[in-house]
Amino acid sequence: MGMLAWVMMGLALWHFTIFLPDRFWGGIVGAFLGALIGAIVCGLILNGGSVPGQDDTHLLTALEAIPGTVIGIAAVYYEGIRRESAAHA
Repeated sequence: MGMLAWVMMGLALWHFTIFLPDRFWGGIVGAFLGALIGAIVCGLILNGGSVPGQDDTHLLTALEAIPGTVIGIAAVYYEGIRRESAAHA
């Protein structure tokens, strides 16, 4: 259940990328993958490599994915900017 909470939080935050210029590496799909991978990795790191079960899942479990989602989206965004500027040079 913890994995579901992390993925849903990553998906929810990914929806806000429509307010940013589309400079993501891979477009909106790249932003989607960055958000999901970031959310899952951060959740696993914060839980010591284990996924909380149904009885251990709380509201804070979903909130654990926020930093990873933001980092994942930012990484894909800056990689897209880097590749775009390299192509113009």
